[in-house]
Amino acid sequence: MVAEAEGSGIGSSGRIQKKVLGIGYWVQGVRCFPWMGVNFFLKDAMGVDPSTLQLLLNSANLPMVAKPLYGVLSDAVYISGQHRIPYIAFGAFLQALSWLAIAILSQSSISISTITLYLLLSNLGASIAEVANDAIVAEAGKQQPTSSKISQPSPASSGELQSFVWMASSVGGVLGNLLGGLIIHRVSPQKMFLLFGLLVSLQFCLTIMVRESSLNLPKRASDIGVRKQLSKLRVSLKEPAIAQSITWFAASYAVIPTLTGTMFFYQTEHLKIDSSVLGISKVFGQAGMLLWSLVYNHWLKRVASRKVIVGIQGVMALFMVSDVLFVKGVYRSMGLPDWMYVVIFSGLLEVLFFFKILPFSVVMARLCPAGCEGSLMALVMSAIALAMIVSGYLGVAFAACVGVTTANNFSGFPKALLIQAACTLAPLYWSSCIPNDDDHEISTRTKSE
Repeated sequence: MVAEAEGSGIGSSGRIQKKVLGIGYWVQGVRCFPWMGVNFFLKDAMGVDPSTLQLLLNSANLPMVAKPLYGVLSDAVYISGQHRIPYIAFGAFLQALSWLAIAILSQSSISISTITLYLLLSNLGASIAEVANDAIVAEAGKQQPTSSKISQPSPASSGELQSFVWMASSVGGVLGNLLGGLIIHRVSPQKMFLLFGLLVSLQFCLTIMVRESSLNLPKRASDIGVRKQLSKLRVSLKEPAIAQSITWFAASYAVIPTLTGTMFFYQTEHLKIDSSVLGISKVFGQAGMLLWSLVYNHWLKRVASRKVIVGIQGVMALFMVSDVLFVKGVYRSMGLPDWMYVVIFSGLLEVLFFFKILPFSVVMARLCPAGCEGSLMALVMSAIALAMIVSGYLGVAFAACVGVTTANNFSGFPKALLIQAACTLAPLYWSSCIPNDDDHEISTRTKSE
């Protein structure tokens, strides 16, 4: 009878966990909806050029770099006896405030500096919420699925929750991109900002109704303090497996000069691709992410994570070489319409950058010492965000070197894409930095700190 009661309690908390995380990651996926409006608002209403667009969008991601701070606060500072739910609610509040402000102010006139400020505030809120959600996933992934004597969760069980939240985010991305692509020229960007602002307001209201005790997260002292939490984080980073993995993963993004702004202008201004096609392309990509989560959960979570990550990196390079052929018109001469290539290949390449986060998050969840889930996972996501910002800035400088900084000069674009593919392959030479799945022992000192 006791076992049945315990099993019932675990099952109930598991359902509440999935509801909280499902909503959180779904909204995170839907964020692409207002950001599609931002792209067209900046290009059409504010008349920015490709380089300015890419600089602004990458700069708006700067709050993501401070994720370790949010993680440490989430781990160490409790609010009314809770250290995850209040941060998710506060993050939703900041996002609602910023998007509603942009929707109202952009109805008349808004400067680039003002919209940048509110986009920064939005990403600050998103970062705080994501850190808390990621910490719940890491903590729950280390929980025993039953009261059995198994000392470690198996790789299969540890990847189940990661796959679930990945699917929730992908479903949100499919919906956000589909709606965005269909209504971008039928509804003003301001209304898109308003709709998302109302959605995050609803998330805030739903979140504050949940008590963290119902999530059945590991119990620990609530007075640990920020200084001690930072000390625990430093100790965990002394583990070679953790430090080398994070360094390699961040570098695998940073060395790639991103050319998304240039490609956006090439497709919309040079090829005159309709915005609905771009929306469908993003939907196709998000559907690919959803399929990827299913494939990984059913077949690949038992495959060595290093092999999966390396394989994805190689496929990314192949897609970039394919982009070279696309820009040169090779596929067009073979009878493949530009819009079809954009839908299929461009959509998949955009999300391929994120495919390897899923197996890497499983690796980090296993390496992460108990009590450090929020701060370490936040550090991982911060390193990725910083690497992507560096990649974006590098792309702007690189585009200037090859002469593709304006909306009507793309002569050097194929060469830039080819070099981008070569840079993508470079990290494969140091892929041994990623530990094998059976080589993730954390020192007794780290676990006990």
